[in-house]
Amino acid sequence: MEENVKKQIVNRLRSISGHVQGIERMVEGDVYCIDVIKQVLAVQSALTKVSNLVLENHLQTCVTTAIRGQDAEQQRRVIDEIVDVFEVSRKV
Repeated sequence: MEENVKKQIVNRLRSISGHVQGIERMVEGDVYCIDVIKQVLAVQSALTKVSNLVLENHLQTCVTTAIRGQDAEQQRRVIDEIVDVFEVSRKV
């Protein structure tokens, strides 16, 4: 993973972690449910952004290398992995 992408992802994950702790405090403090839901949705959106960054990096590095290579088995494997990821995401 590119160092700059890794740094972006780690920073986002640290921010998300702080938000999750904030949600925990909100629940413990009996904050209005809709306000809690809004924060949960914000965390879910932030996690989607992290997932997109990881996927983009994967496509630009591992997948590109495999597709440009001569190993048909490796090409098939990376394509299958991507298809699997999208199938799992549809079930969530």
